[in-house]
Amino acid sequence: MTSYLEAELLPSRNTGAIRLYDAEAFEGMRRACQLTARCLDELAALVVPGTTTEEIDAYVFRFAMEAGALPATLNYRGYMKSVCTSINHVVCHGIPNDKPLREGDIVNIDVTLIVDGYHGDASRMYPVGRLKRAAERLCEVTYRSLLLAIDEVKPGNHMGDIGAAIQAYAEAERCSVVRDFCGHGVGRLFHDAPNVLHYGRRGEGAEIRPGMIFTIEPMINLGKPHVKVLPDGWTAVTRDRTLSAQYEHTVGVTETGCDVFTRSPGGLEAPGLDMSNILTPIA
Repeated sequence: MTSYLEAELLPSRNTGAIRLYDAEAFEGMRRACQLTARCLDELAALVVPGTTTEEIDAYVFRFAMEAGALPATLNYRGYMKSVCTSINHVVCHGIPNDKPLREGDIVNIDVTLIVDGYHGDASRMYPVGRLKRAAERLCEVTYRSLLLAIDEVKPGNHMGDIGAAIQAYAEAERCSVVRDFCGHGVGRLFHDAPNVLHYGRRGEGAEIRPGMIFTIEPMINLGKPHVKVLPDGWTAVTRDRTLSAQYEHTVGVTETGCDVFTRSPGGLEAPGLDMSNILTPIA
């Protein structure tokens, strides 16, 4: 049975119980998430052919330090970078390095900044120059799947409704949903209950209640859903080496729906995409 408890009553570790945060915590999360969103906005100008992901990592570190924040990934379980950068067939947790980005690449940049103890977690796909249509379409499908999932976040629905919305749409578009990774509760902890699966059945899973805060971060592949983790222990890639894409928002459940804490202040939630292709109603 799922347990729901007020956040301040739970210890500073993942106990499996779902934390319910109050209005003060929502405001703290909003500040952290908006700083993360501003950082991601600024990165749009940096993602061009010739830039290295090491340069992106250094930029995020400087941004965080100047804002009085901390990058959550730095020294997290031995991870030594301030950001994850996942290019082309890398599904997630790509480690920044000195290899330049190339024309036509797609790169996911995943940033989590800690502000006053709250974790603001978000990621976006960035095009590197001009994309081939297959890569562009994958990004469109992935971002739209995230929007459809957010529409399911309201009291009385279930976590399975989120996954079902993503899976139904992505698979109808002849893409596949990665099963090996999921979204998660977030707030005072980087990773907390509940797990947020990006596939599933409606009506199943924990009930969505006001006060919950979690990420939704679908990873969608052009090919099959299977992944493998490289010997570095972090980098996850598609087994068939087809392209993968991911977008992530942090949301807080309200009495009537949800607040999307990581909205882009500059309207850059899907850099380089034609939003008219994404926001067209589904028949």
